[in-house]
Amino acid sequence: MKFIGIIPARYASTRFPAKPLAMLGGKTVIQRVYEQVAGILDDAYVATDDERIEQAVKAFGGKVVMTSVHHNSGTDRCFEAYTNIGQPFDVIVNIQGDEPFIQPSQLETIKECFNDASTQIATLVKPFTADDTWEALENSNSPKVVLNKNMNALYFSRSVIPYMRNKEKADWLPNHIYYKHIGLYAYRAEVLKEITALPQSSLELAESLEQLRWLENGYTIKAGITYMETIGIDTPEDLQRAEEFLKKQSL
Repeated sequence: MKFIGIIPARYASTRFPAKPLAMLGGKTVIQRVYEQVAGILDDAYVATDDERIEQAVKAFGGKVVMTSVHHNSGTDRCFEAYTNIGQPFDVIVNIQGDEPFIQPSQLETIKECFNDASTQIATLVKPFTADDTWEALENSNSPKVVLNKNMNALYFSRSVIPYMRNKEKADWLPNHIYYKHIGLYAYRAEVLKEITALPQSSLELAESLEQLRWLENGYTIKAGITYMETIGIDTPEDLQRAEEFLKKQSL
């Protein structure tokens, strides 16, 4: 099977404008993401709507494709980018442009999901541990997912799911495995075409999670498990934390 990685990168961000071009350890955030992906997949492109990002990617020798400014999601941008690239691949991997510490092993895990011929869409989950705090579990910016016995997603939510009846909240994590969703997706090429044609669904609008649109329309989402933490950069404060994390890695 042939896998292509597409990294959507927008210049305009409400919480952190120009985020892909922010410097992290002497390189831009988008360069660090690209370098983590290149070589692990059969090909990789940054998909952007801004010429400044296009120029920055070309400057470090990366591949880049221009896309429309009107996309509502990274999935939509991925499909346009894949179409514009014009080369056939079996699976498109959507890598967040603000995840500079995405690990090769995580990409390998998501690739392995497609060893199952029935896999339509794949993503990653990370188990919370008993040492995690209730605040971490409850964080609405960290979606949770419930899986069935075949490792397919039953539901994603910003709420804590499942609810543990007859136990104090302090006892939830020690008594059940909760899964944090890691926002890395991969889609078979024909499935990506289909899901980008779907209208927004009621569950998606309620939770502001586009993957619920796919579940609501009957698609299956296979989950691979990772035990590695990623540091997404949504704010300037996140960038500072990422800088500190990078320094520790180099010690």
